[in-house]
Amino acid sequence: MKNAITITIASCAVGLAALFLGYQAGTTRTSSETSVAPVQTAGAAPDRSAIEAIVKDYLISNPEIMLDVQNALETKQAAAARVGQREAIAANADKLFKSPGDAVFGNPNGDITIVEFFDYNCGYCKHALSDMDALLKSDPNIRFVMKEFPILGPDSVRAHVVAQAFKSLMPDKYLEFHRALLGQQGRATEQSAVDVAVKLGADETQLREKMKAPEITTAFQDNYQAANSLNITGTPSYIVGDEVVPGAIGLDGLAQKIAAQRDANG
Repeated sequence: MKNAITITIASCAVGLAALFLGYQAGTTRTSSETSVAPVQTAGAAPDRSAIEAIVKDYLISNPEIMLDVQNALETKQAAAARVGQREAIAANADKLFKSPGDAVFGNPNGDITIVEFFDYNCGYCKHALSDMDALLKSDPNIRFVMKEFPILGPDSVRAHVVAQAFKSLMPDKYLEFHRALLGQQGRATEQSAVDVAVKLGADETQLREKMKAPEITTAFQDNYQAANSLNITGTPSYIVGDEVVPGAIGLDGLAQKIAAQRDANG
């Protein structure tokens, strides 16, 4: 932010100096054109120190212009980022919305899809679990795609490996597994995830064998690549329609994004 402000101040100063030079040159031309002297002489070169003094005095007298410039810059950058997001989402649509490695909760044919990147050891994801449950309960046309995105250390990776294996073996109980593991107290680990799986009826030997499946690693790699293309670095992060929504914005925030997307879709 400090660098951006410095750049905008410098740009403003250059612009003001250019305006001053233009004004002075115009004044010189006007003066020379209207003169009746038989010989025209070029105007003297502007005094650089005088120009700098004028620019400095102007900025000191009108510091609010820096806020205007900064706001305009941020608005322009945000608009460019939104365009980039839309293009990245469109280019990665299959990985984001139709990956076989992802669980889908809610209505598989819903009119709005929410993609959530999550980590079983993310405290904000734990709080956001109730937001998802509330949306699924209140809105029958929501399709929730869960992107396993273990970024919080080896324990997270191992817990997510168990989750992927359990989902492959017992997909009808994955939502129950997800709620149990994400909602539990303490850190999720391989053993705590296995304990949840076994409690829900999984055979531990079969589960551990499935944990070796190469498609689990492939699913994680696809999710990491998709996140990287969208500059997603934290959890939870959402995609609502064609917009990336970083952070746990709460039930009301998600509901507003959904409503806006429906309005945009007509």
